[in-house]
Amino acid sequence: MAQNWTPTSWRQKPISQVPDFPDAAALAATEAQLATYPPLVFAGEARNLKKALANVSEGRGFLLQGGDCAESFAEHGADTIRDFFRAFLQMAVVLTFGAQQPVVKVGRIAGQFAKPRSSNVERQGDIELASYRGDIINGIDFTPESRIPNPERQIMAYRQSAATLNLLRAFAMGGYANLDNVHQWMLGFVKDSPQAERYRKLADRISETMDFMKAIGITPETNPSLRETDFFTSHEALLLGYEQALTRVDSTSGDWYATSGHMIWIGDRTRQPDHAHVEYCRGIKNPIGLKCGPSMTADGLIELINILNPANEAGRLTLICRFGHDKVAEHLPRLIRAVQREGKKVVWSCDPMHGNTITLNSYKTRPFERILSEVESFFQIHRAEGTHPGGIHIEMTGNDVTECTGGARALSGADLGDRYHTHCDPRLNADQALELAFLLAERMKGGRDEKRMLVNGWA
Repeated sequence: MAQNWTPTSWRQKPISQVPDFPDAAALAATEAQLATYPPLVFAGEARNLKKALANVSEGRGFLLQGGDCAESFAEHGADTIRDFFRAFLQMAVVLTFGAQQPVVKVGRIAGQFAKPRSSNVERQGDIELASYRGDIINGIDFTPESRIPNPERQIMAYRQSAATLNLLRAFAMGGYANLDNVHQWMLGFVKDSPQAERYRKLADRISETMDFMKAIGITPETNPSLRETDFFTSHEALLLGYEQALTRVDSTSGDWYATSGHMIWIGDRTRQPDHAHVEYCRGIKNPIGLKCGPSMTADGLIELINILNPANEAGRLTLICRFGHDKVAEHLPRLIRAVQREGKKVVWSCDPMHGNTITLNSYKTRPFERILSEVESFFQIHRAEGTHPGGIHIEMTGNDVTECTGGARALSGADLGDRYHTHCDPRLNADQALELAFLLAERMKGGRDEKRMLVNGWA
C-alpha cells in the first residue's frame, strides 16, 4: 500500500474543481449509502487492463480510448449505448488492421459524468448562475434550482453506470462483437458517407479471412477471441467523495481499488502534486491516466510519475497529452526526453480534442483538420524520439451530431446548429471518428513499413 495513504487521506489536502454542496448532511448520507452498494467493476478486470496497457507501454499494442465528453441522464438509452459500441468496434478493427497489433479498448463511459470548468459561474445576459459541472453534480438547465449541487444525483449516476455496464458486458461477451458481424456494425447514417466503401472493403477482407479460418477448423465457437472482446471503462476521477464511496479492498490481494471504473484519470486542472486528486489516485491500484497540457514541465511530470507510480510498474500510468495542434511540437519532445532519461515506464496517448477547441458562430467546436494535425505531429515526434506512440484519447459519439467541423463531409460552421446535442464539449460523430481511424491506420502502417525497411537495411 502507498505510504500513509487511506481512502480518506485526500480530505486533508487542498482540492479544486469541487462544488459547494449546500447540505453537508445530505451529502454525507449519500456517500454512506453509496458505500454499501456493490462495486461497478472488479479488481481482476482492472488488473487485466493493466496487463494490456503494460504491453502497450512496451510497444506491443495500441490504446483506443474514447466516448462522451460528459454522459447525461436524459440521453441514456440502449440505442445510444449500442451505437457508441458499434462505432467503437469499427474504429478498433480499422486500427488493429493498421497497427497489426492488439488494440486495447477503453470507453469514456459508465462513469464520465463530472466535468472541470474554467469558471465557477456562467452568465447569460444579466443573469449569473453556478456553472454546469455534469449531471452527477447539477443540471444543465439555466435556472437557479437546476444549478444547485444535489448529492442525490450521485445515486442516479451509479444506477445509470450499472445499467450501462450491464449492456456493454452483454455486447462484448454475448456475441455482438463476433467478427462474423463486422459488416453489421455499420451505422445507418454512415452508410452513405465517404468512409462506408473503405470500411466495406476492409470488412470483406476480414470475412474472407474468417471463411478461410473456418475451413481449417478455427471458428468463433472454438476460439472465444473471435466472438468476444475485452472492453473497459474509464472516467475522470473528479468527484472524490463518490470515488471514495466506491473504493474497496480486493479480497485476493488486500489492495485498494476504485470500483467506479477500470481506469480513472487526473485532469489537467487537478494534477497539483500536493492536492487531493493526486493524493487519492496514488493509493489505488487501478491503471491511472494523467492529462498533460502545455503548462506541464518536465520536472513536474517526473515528480508526478514518482508519486503515482513509484514502483515504475508497466501499465500503471498513461500520459494523455493535450497540447493543441500548434503547441505539440513545442511541448511533447521535452516531456518524452525527460521520461526516457529517467527510465520511466508509461503509455503515451494523444488527446487531440481539448487543445483544439474554438468558438464559431457562437458554438464551441473542434476543426477536424486540427485534430488530425495534432495526431500526426504526435506520431512524427515519437518516431523522431524513438518512442512508441501508444494511443489516442478522443471525445466521440455514435450519434449523427454536428459538433466538430470538417471531415470528409466537410461540416461547416453553418452546419453546427443542425444537431448540436453535447452537454459540454463538441464530439466527433461516428463518421468523423471512423475517418480519423482510417487516417491513423494509414500512418501506423506507413511507420511499420518504414521500420521494417530500416531493420532490413533497405533505406
